[in-house]
Amino acid sequence: MGDMTNNDFYTKNQRNDSNHAGGFGCSLMELRSLMELRGTEAVVKIQEDYGGVEGLCQRLKTSPTEGLDGDATDLDKRKEVFGQNLIPPKKPKTFLQLVWEALQDVTLIILEIAALISLGLSFYQPPGEGSESCGTANAGAEDEGEAEAGWIEGAAILLSVVCVVLVTAFNDWSKEKQFRGLQSRIEQEQRFQVVRGGQVIQLPVSDIVTGDIAQVKYGDLLPADGILIQSNDLKIDESSLTGESDHVRKSADKDPMLLSGTHVMEGSGRMLVTAVGVNSQTGIIFTLLGAGGEEEEKKEKKGQALEDGHQLADCSHPSSHPIATIATDGAASANASGNTSLVNGKMQDGNMENNQTKVKKQDGAAAMEMQPLKSAEGGEADDKEKKKTNVSKKEKSVLQGKLTKLAVQIGKAGLVMSAITVIILVLYFSIDNFVLQKKPWLPECTPVYIQYFVKFFIIGVTVLVVAVPEGLPLAVTISLAYSVKKMMKDNNLVRHLDACETMGNATAICSDKTGTLTTNRMTAVQCYVGDVHYKQIPDPSSIPHKTLDLLVNAISLNSAYTTKILPPDKEGGLPKQVGNKTECGLLGLVLDLKRDYQTVRNQIPEEKLYKVYTFNSVRKSMSTIIKLPDSSFRMYSKGASEIVLKKCTRILNEAGEPRVFRPRDRDEMVKKVIEPMACEGLRTICVAYRDFPADPEPNWEDENNILTDLTAICVVGIEDPVRPEVPDAIQKCQRAGITVRMVTGDNINTARAIAIKCGIIHPGEDFLCIDGKEFNRRIRNEKGEVEQERIDKVWPKLRVLARSSPTDKHTLVKGIIDSTLVEQRQVVAVTGDGTNDGPALKKADVGFAMGIAGTDVAKEASDIILTDDNFSSIVKAVMWGRNVYDSISKFLQFQLTVNVVAVIVAFTGACITQDSPLKAVQMLWVNLIMDTFASLALATEPPTESLLMRKPYGRNKPLISSTMTKNILGHGVYQLIIIFTLLFVGEQIFDIDSGRNAPLHSPPSEHYTIIFNTFVMMQLFNEINARKIHGERNVFDGIFRNPIFCSIVLGTFAIQVVIVQFGGKPFSCSPLDLEKWMWCVFLGMGELVWGQVISSIPNSKLRFLRGAGQLSKKDELPEEEMNEDQEEIDHAERELRRGQILWFRGLSRIQTQIEVVNTFKSGTSFQGALRRQSSTTSQNQDVTNVSSPSHVSLCNAFSSPTSTAAPSGQC
Repeated sequence: MGDMTNNDFYTKNQRNDSNHAGGFGCSLMELRSLMELRGTEAVVKIQEDYGGVEGLCQRLKTSPTEGLDGDATDLDKRKEVFGQNLIPPKKPKTFLQLVWEALQDVTLIILEIAALISLGLSFYQPPGEGSESCGTANAGAEDEGEAEAGWIEGAAILLSVVCVVLVTAFNDWSKEKQFRGLQSRIEQEQRFQVVRGGQVIQLPVSDIVTGDIAQVKYGDLLPADGILIQSNDLKIDESSLTGESDHVRKSADKDPMLLSGTHVMEGSGRMLVTAVGVNSQTGIIFTLLGAGGEEEEKKEKKGQALEDGHQLADCSHPSSHPIATIATDGAASANASGNTSLVNGKMQDGNMENNQTKVKKQDGAAAMEMQPLKSAEGGEADDKEKKKTNVSKKEKSVLQGKLTKLAVQIGKAGLVMSAITVIILVLYFSIDNFVLQKKPWLPECTPVYIQYFVKFFIIGVTVLVVAVPEGLPLAVTISLAYSVKKMMKDNNLVRHLDACETMGNATAICSDKTGTLTTNRMTAVQCYVGDVHYKQIPDPSSIPHKTLDLLVNAISLNSAYTTKILPPDKEGGLPKQVGNKTECGLLGLVLDLKRDYQTVRNQIPEEKLYKVYTFNSVRKSMSTIIKLPDSSFRMYSKGASEIVLKKCTRILNEAGEPRVFRPRDRDEMVKKVIEPMACEGLRTICVAYRDFPADPEPNWEDENNILTDLTAICVVGIEDPVRPEVPDAIQKCQRAGITVRMVTGDNINTARAIAIKCGIIHPGEDFLCIDGKEFNRRIRNEKGEVEQERIDKVWPKLRVLARSSPTDKHTLVKGIIDSTLVEQRQVVAVTGDGTNDGPALKKADVGFAMGIAGTDVAKEASDIILTDDNFSSIVKAVMWGRNVYDSISKFLQFQLTVNVVAVIVAFTGACITQDSPLKAVQMLWVNLIMDTFASLALATEPPTESLLMRKPYGRNKPLISSTMTKNILGHGVYQLIIIFTLLFVGEQIFDIDSGRNAPLHSPPSEHYTIIFNTFVMMQLFNEINARKIHGERNVFDGIFRNPIFCSIVLGTFAIQVVIVQFGGKPFSCSPLDLEKWMWCVFLGMGELVWGQVISSIPNSKLRFLRGAGQLSKKDELPEEEMNEDQEEIDHAERELRRGQILWFRGLSRIQTQIEVVNTFKSGTSFQGALRRQSSTTSQNQDVTNVSSPSHVSLCNAFSSPTSTAAPSGQC
């Protein structure tokens, strides 16, 4: 019925379509609905409606073998009718939105309010002349003009707030723009193989159009929806769309539907592209997400909360209400299924319908019941679980963790200081006026008093503003963005910003061998054929003709037809290798034997291959079966020599005739041929064949019986030379305290030889080189489970892991990361290029994917893409990562000095003189503008080689090292002494009027201007000091390599001159003459001299400096535990627990003492007592160890409240 109606609909539509849809035989909507079908249903539909895939190709005006002709007008027309293969990105935030976000900052809001109040009050004139009696308000002679100028301060504060907001918004905007640029670069990088005009070409994914014939191979991420034309052993991972974790077998006659966004896990094939961009399955989901994105998220959150609620409610007493549990789960799942079908568009529904139609005949009701439950619970609920765990477990990057902690600490301190300042000022004013001078509070004076209070409030806020380091997030952003931009030039395409900085902490790199450490240009250099081991490629005449023919056919046919050797691009260059590099090496051998592989391939084109067993990590071999003219079959096989030779029972002798090949012959061959080749670092490949009779046809699915009983043709030694720059890069890594480990699929001898050439292992060192089998034997217990203690015995010495499977790589990475053997948690970087490396890349702290050889799946899972596949680029990444960390530290050192000094000055000044020596606007200038500029200046220092001369910092090292603390305190002391000297005796030194105790709207004094100017000069010169954080003497070293820094320092100086000379009332400055300027600059330069004095003091003398801004282990661990049971425990309970822990500690101390006494009394072993003491659940066991009955009763007494911390039963 359904097909019928569709058919009618289609015939009606067809007439219009020939006019509308640009003359193609089917419309966009038809193709869209076609792609929603699956399995046999789709096959039937294609067959009935279109007459098979060929019919569909004709309607789309394309050829299944030649592809489109590539005519530009035709392509444009296709794009117009069927859409482009682009998913329009979400609209970026506009500049105004970013401004609005920047305005949300709390300190800024407080400032704005204060400024507005101050503005409002300045326009209010108290009535009459009664104002003389209003306290000390009009103590100074106040001119009319100056009363008018009261509004200036408020306006100036507002202006500076505007500046800050604009700067922040601009930074965010440029960051977003950079990020988009990065995204588009990543998208442009992805290319796909398409047949156009009979030629296989690589196209950017966005250029693929409906009607293209695309070549699909292992490791691809499908760029569009399509229908399979022909395939070999194709398996696809559709979990990203359907949530189905098993790989789905695809074939032209059973399930030909290929969907965009899914991954090819095995095999190869060709597909006809039927839907691109927003019309493909992924596109449909994206548009749904894009349109209702935000509302969806809100709904999701609500749904999730509800669902969690249900489930928690049920879990509380599972035993009593099993039925209730099921019912509520059902409700929850209905909730989820709503979401699923929404998110996955019509697709999910399509799925359900298909499955239901299949099952309807057997048991409709049950099927209908089961289906939604399954899809919802399986797909969505799991995703949510995953999301939830990810959120809590996703560690902040090391730096962010430390910075957040520091900022919070500083912020709290600032709040306290500012509150105290305000309280002191208000109290002082009130007591002075109303208590000591006994003035009454007159109603007409209220505005004047309020004006005072507002002024005090503004001073308080100013202290707060200065205390909070706004520059910090900015510095991090600038530093990261700058590094990412520069890393592009060093062939690192960073996909996740924080990966850049994590890389600076890396302690271990697990690298692939092929293509990363080696050039990935395979060349056959030795071979063993006809019982002779040739050290060079032999002359074709010396090989028996029959053997040569078999060899050439075996190599040419049993390899991906996309693999080719093309003539070099430049004259005298090396031939270009396209496709799988190992196969290129073998094809090169064919060319060296003066034969042409292309002629062989032309005789038997890809469609004529009878069956292909593609290469995968389990088989470690590839086989192709062809039908011979006499209808019998021949299978060609190639693969890792140890694996293929085990399956050989015969071998071709010097006359080209097969002779028997026994296990002992094989052992001898391994010793005489394969091991010598492997020890020279060659990869050994064995080529073999086997003939099958035409009748009966063998069962091709029974792989084990097909891939045995082979006849070996030859063994080829393929060399992949080490990249020339790798040994040097690895040496740098080892100097920098990073252990490089090689994880490869090659055999152990080849791997060891290459590792020695690279310098990963040095003869005479204590290291491990093992293969996957041995590795698994060592790390698994009897039950076959991986045990962390066992891994801990292996990894510290492991340098080479050969013949490893993807799981081994993942196990190793996880083992190193989870290890508690060393005090610092290891930070592991991993390189990978294959689809199967995905899990390891995701697990690692930083995953590097290969830009050239890497599959799309690997790139998706990675954090950084190496655009030149070169190991030495990883070293550059380490350098940049460390540089980011150092830039932040430099900025912190500078920022904290400014903050400490400014806060203390404002605080003490306010308390002693009732007025901050540095005015609000001046503080804002110092704090915001200078911090912003300083973060730019210090965060853009280029990295130097010297960064690689030290060990990584590790996760627990304090952000502010003892050297930095010494600098901050040292410079702080210098600046405070200078400023307080100027404040209290400045007027005598310079012979000017004192600026202290000035009335409310008095003109700016020269005295305070000198203080402000000196303060800024000291900051400027201290900025130069801050360039070095490891106590180096020469702070000017390399200063001219950083033009940004120089221009910012000079620029700041110029603006400061303008502010002082022409700033006038808004900045509370009065112009200074040259002599006073010279003094200010001179006092500022004192910073440089003082810096040398500070760096002469050895750190060892200053014990108290250790541990500022430290993420100590104590802080880290409770966090982790907290995350696991975040939902159940609230703060009160946490406090309770903390109390209990202290209580336990006290108890266990008393107990230890009692035990020690008892032990000495009884003379039993002291060790035994201690051992008991340190047992894991010490808290409770200890209590029982105590012998005195009073303690036992005590234990029972407190067993009830303890139940949260530990089961009371243990008492």
